[in-house]
Amino acid sequence: MSTPELLVAEQAARAAGTVLNHYFREGVSMRSKDTANLVSDADLEAERAIVEVIRHKFPSHEILGEEQEKGDTEAEHLWIVDPLDGTNNFAHRLPHFAISIAYYRQGIAQAGVVFNPVTGEWYTACRGQGAFLNGTPLQVASHAALDQTLVGVGFYYDRNVIMDATLAAIADLKRSQIHGIRRMGTASLDLCMVARGIFGAYFEYTLSPWDFAAGRLIVEEAGGRVSTCRGETPPIAQTSILATNGLLHEAMLGVVNARHPA
Repeated sequence: MSTPELLVAEQAARAAGTVLNHYFREGVSMRSKDTANLVSDADLEAERAIVEVIRHKFPSHEILGEEQEKGDTEAEHLWIVDPLDGTNNFAHRLPHFAISIAYYRQGIAQAGVVFNPVTGEWYTACRGQGAFLNGTPLQVASHAALDQTLVGVGFYYDRNVIMDATLAAIADLKRSQIHGIRRMGTASLDLCMVARGIFGAYFEYTLSPWDFAAGRLIVEEAGGRVSTCRGETPPIAQTSILATNGLLHEAMLGVVNARHPA
């Protein structure tokens, strides 16, 4: 099943994918927004391609993007767009990055796409219709204890307080005998790995809405749970994120909330 919004999200992601694949093959000059936070012509052109597709079909809808679009987050119809999630991976020619596009109506996610244009992995979800990888239904893992699972983690660009808190939480998880920690560098795909059942949980102390808007819906439609690292409903704003298969959520909260930066 699908919706008009999901079809437009897929069309927009495909257009952005063409841009990113070109730059990934041919190379691109990276620039710093701030310390360790990179941007390039690839990001900017991919966002423009996404916006063009969305505005052609839904000219009155608001768009919130990482690079140039600063739409009203309280609008009835809102698209939340990351044209290149995993920019550092992209810059170093690591083919693990994605385009993330989500459609929200009245503050609630209705459709989401996460697309890796190099591997051809399409993650899609519509509210109430399940989540899919290239058309195959997704289901979160059945692990009921931390010592049965692999955990994903992300680091914000801050390499002081937030980094220290993340490392402390990782140490606590290691003491809980988790199978291991993986830091892949692309939050949207990390969330999809929870939806696929590869990770039992994923957390990061600082993410922007374009990093998690689509992935959150995909996790929830695959049977998982997403909250902030304090257990609250994530806002459409910069926040912490904890995604799990649901069974591990309280155990994970006990760790990541205890180490949450003030």
